[in-house]
Amino acid sequence: MEGSDISFVRIKAFRAIDEPELCDRFIEGHQRVLTAVGVKQVTSASNEWKNNPASYVVLCLSQDEKKVLGGVRVHALGGTQELPMEEATIDMDSSVSEHIRKYAEFGTGEMCGLWNSMEVAGMGIGAVYLIRSAVAILPQLKLKTLWVLCSPFSARIARNYSFIKYPHVGNEGTFYYPKIDLLATVVLVEDSLSLVNGKPDEVKRIHELRKNPTQKVDEENRGRKINIDYELIVPNIDTTVYFKN
Repeated sequence: MEGSDISFVRIKAFRAIDEPELCDRFIEGHQRVLTAVGVKQVTSASNEWKNNPASYVVLCLSQDEKKVLGGVRVHALGGTQELPMEEATIDMDSSVSEHIRKYAEFGTGEMCGLWNSMEVAGMGIGAVYLIRSAVAILPQLKLKTLWVLCSPFSARIARNYSFIKYPHVGNEGTFYYPKIDLLATVVLVEDSLSLVNGKPDEVKRIHELRKNPTQKVDEENRGRKINIDYELIVPNIDTTVYFKN
């Protein structure tokens, strides 16, 4: 398999505005994946997030950091942009904004732009380790709730991380997005601290990462072993940009 030589990776979390070069590499890799599946452009793939002080990135790199193997973003509500989900669906359901802001008082945001390269397909980089890492950093970001607009298949995976379907928008929680023949489902983590709706083994692993966000461990997914160097302490967090008094 093409990705069989990848046995050591680094997963690194940072604020987007602090790492412009890594953001550009994220964009390049994400666009390659979107193009490969026939999607030319989506709202969450626009590049304004690079300059948003409430935008955070979790990036998977090869051990020598020469290759970007995948990534995901977490946007806090209240930065210089609306949440990508809101931008994408507001014309289809004007109540989306109201539902999002209902959770703003205790911090809400969105996980978006999840991708991994074909080089590591099947190793769990996107479906396991990046989602796990993004959820693990939520207490640092002071975000109690987290939204995702994802495929129905991804929504089933997201359930492991305490995301549950939010049926109060769109067509019982679904929209045709990013194009008319693709269905997207809105899911939400209602309590990022307890993760009460998540898979117990995964919730335990997330809490371990929160307790020790810098660690190097052997992980295994579907029989594929990989050593991951987690660097999940996010520098320069400034919650005043999205908690405005």
